[in-house]
Amino acid sequence: MLIGNFLKNIKKEFKNHQFTGLSFNSEDCKKDYIFFAIKGTKLDGSKFIDHAIKKGARVIISEQKFEGIKNKVLFLRSKNIRKVLSELSYKIKKNIPKNLIAVTGTNGKSSIADFYFQLLNLSNKKVASIGTLGIRTKNNLKKISNTTLDPIGLSKILNKLKKQKIDNVIMEASSHGLKQNRLDGLKFNTAIFTNLTHDHLDYHKTFIDYLTSKLYLFEKLLKPRGTIITDSKIPEYRNLKKISLNNRFNLQVLSKGNNGIDIYSHQFKDDKQIIEIKHNRKHYKLQTDLIGKIQLKNLFMAMLATKKNDLKFDKIVKLASRVKSVSGRFEKIGTIKNRSKVILDYAHTPDALNTCLSNLKEQFENKRIFIVFGCGGNRDKDKRSMMGKIANQYCDRVYLTDDNPRDENPKKIRLAIKKTIDKSKVFEISSRSKAIHKAIFDLKTGDILVIAGKGHEQTQDYGKFVNKFSDRLEILKNIKLKNKVLSTNLKMNILKEISELSSN
Repeated sequence: MLIGNFLKNIKKEFKNHQFTGLSFNSEDCKKDYIFFAIKGTKLDGSKFIDHAIKKGARVIISEQKFEGIKNKVLFLRSKNIRKVLSELSYKIKKNIPKNLIAVTGTNGKSSIADFYFQLLNLSNKKVASIGTLGIRTKNNLKKISNTTLDPIGLSKILNKLKKQKIDNVIMEASSHGLKQNRLDGLKFNTAIFTNLTHDHLDYHKTFIDYLTSKLYLFEKLLKPRGTIITDSKIPEYRNLKKISLNNRFNLQVLSKGNNGIDIYSHQFKDDKQIIEIKHNRKHYKLQTDLIGKIQLKNLFMAMLATKKNDLKFDKIVKLASRVKSVSGRFEKIGTIKNRSKVILDYAHTPDALNTCLSNLKEQFENKRIFIVFGCGGNRDKDKRSMMGKIANQYCDRVYLTDDNPRDENPKKIRLAIKKTIDKSKVFEISSRSKAIHKAIFDLKTGDILVIAGKGHEQTQDYGKFVNKFSDRLEILKNIKLKNKVLSTNLKMNILKEISELSSN
């Protein structure tokens, strides 16, 4: 491949320089590769230039001032190496799916991506989703390291999906990925904005930088006449409306007139939600098993995105009633004989926790709510007391435990959370396994327990060591044990509880 065919603004004398592949890790360099010397938060790629050349790199792109050929190696300068890497990655793997959708925001990304996947899958259309939960196709789910992959890896995946004749791909766009230009060079047909709340400020430092990173998707990466889907009730709606008007994008909005979806009536019936919605002046009835009213917002956004696949809206509504909860997102796990419930949720930010608990309080009013949770180490410390305060507001009992302490002292993390919780409510149990066990065995008839913070994760990170750990497996194991001591007769369980209460 000639570098002049892929890079703009390159000097004429360098255009015929050959290359065979790309790498931003000197270890991965091969003969005639381009090496991108990226300065990261921990490592500076310029320190690995010599190693890359030894491995076979023939082109070096860095921030160094020198441009030219030295010892048959071409040195090029760039102010934004990440952007060049992305644009080049997607140009090389140019055969990619036609309908690309990106979803960004603090909360709800995984649910929207998965709901969209389910809707298209149920309508027998080929589809893939890429994000926190992995790369999902009809018959496969492959785990990945980051929500938004590096451009070399993502370009290969998109090319592979296209070869499988998958033309509909929805991906989560993280603020890190957008700020680091990992999606530059791609053009999206549809972009979805969920919300923006307190998160990732350890990386972005300011809320404005966090917002700017998210809006980059809409300002720079959306196709001409592309579609923006969002919610009129969020503060960022004004920004998105302005971007839409300036660029003549198609704006589809929840809770805002004909072009979106409005809730006309809503009621809870046991675990179900029965809704009447309004779209383009028509009314539709929908019944769903999804727990939490917030999940309706995620479902509606996925439904609006699905409209772009030439599906009639009445068919989309019918398919929506069959959509299941996403792994570790407002997910009811197992069945307990005394009709108490265990909900697994990924909520690990103040807003996500507040949304989770307030939604459960609304749906299961007059029920006791318990929670097992902690906070991650090496992350935004300000949110710990905030999350403690939220748990205290909504929960009758708080089983305070470890999340992913990473390199921090877990006891200090728990102490910061505990400061805003009433002492009478707190059960501090460092072992997450033991905390889940006690919480499940404390459940009486009709109680609701939330296991929050880790959701679908399969490990627990203590910095120096990482344990294999699954909240889901712990929940299922303890439900099985609890059911052994419960009767299949609900009245018998209630009588036993009353007897135990009176004896105490």
